[in-house]
Amino acid sequence: MDIRVFDDKNALGKAAADHAASAIRRAILDRGHARIVAATAASQKEFLEALTSASGIDWLKVEAFHLDEYIGLPISHPGSFRKMLLEQLIQKTGIAKYHLLDGDGDAVAAVAGASAALASAPVDIGFLGIGENGHLAFNDPPADFETEQPYLIVDLDEACRRQQVGEAWFADISQVPRRAISMSVRQIMKIKEVIAVVPGPRKAEAVAACFNGEISPLAPASILRNHPHATVYLDRASAALLGPAWRDSLAKQSS
Repeated sequence: MDIRVFDDKNALGKAAADHAASAIRRAILDRGHARIVAATAASQKEFLEALTSASGIDWLKVEAFHLDEYIGLPISHPGSFRKMLLEQLIQKTGIAKYHLLDGDGDAVAAVAGASAALASAPVDIGFLGIGENGHLAFNDPPADFETEQPYLIVDLDEACRRQQVGEAWFADISQVPRRAISMSVRQIMKIKEVIAVVPGPRKAEAVAACFNGEISPLAPASILRNHPHATVYLDRASAALLGPAWRDSLAKQSS
């Protein structure tokens, strides 16, 4: 795993988008198409704006998968990740082949259908975030590092639900769904290349927990340290609590 630190979220988003665009172009060149997984959240805004503006990508050759979605939340709600994925990525690019997680319908059927589609071929690149509690997708701590299911139904912990209130998607925690559909940790680790976009001071403690300590289900995103091709994009605020080993490594990169 590689960590890259930038001055602010705009510089971070642009750099991560350049990396992602190159990976998509390479997959299309090599195989004629690209399969991607995309996160949608407030932290991904600058990244997705830059990615959807990138030149030289034939988006009709891109197949997109959804990372996670609440159960019981209509697509019309501002906090719906389906709504964000459509507005921030699919409609802007014209991606024609995409798989939304319908958490407002039969969640078990949605999991089965999305799992079959996702598992039908390798995924080239995934764009992820890291939650304030260290989660990957909606795999809150302690995350299940063992299940082989591509997607699963999970319970959301209080820290995760409070983050959604803090990002102003919900007026109070009572409005935040308690369950969600999430891509599993093992499925994320099967993605050929992972780009994690993690800006802002509210993510600093999670970044420290995941990358300073041990790899543990209690810090779900710590598992990215075992991925052969993962790059974590931070800004100075989210990187503020990184330990000496990482600071030394970053200093050598910039020298």
